[in-house]
Amino acid sequence: MIVKSLTVTNKLGVHARPAGMIVDITAPAQSDVSIIFEGSKANAKSILNVMMLAIPMGSEVKFEVDGADEEEVVQKLEQLFHDNFNEEPC
Repeated sequence: MIVKSLTVTNKLGVHARPAGMIVDITAPAQSDVSIIFEGSKANAKSILNVMMLAIPMGSEVKFEVDGADEEEVVQKLEQLFHDNFNEEPC
């Protein structure tokens, strides 16, 4: 299992479009993927679960990735967050 902390740096936080981008990475993965924010843990393969966390700009989130393709999934998530979900950085 890999646990990875990432910081949300785009202005609007994890709204619908970034949540969809996270799910685009996690849903097809063989690994189990959870997202944790302020003590709440959600299935990162569900757009509704990700959106319900209401993660604002500047927040740190943790991903728990466990499975055969965990390293690839973490790498893709790191790149997505690094690219600010293709939005303006804060």
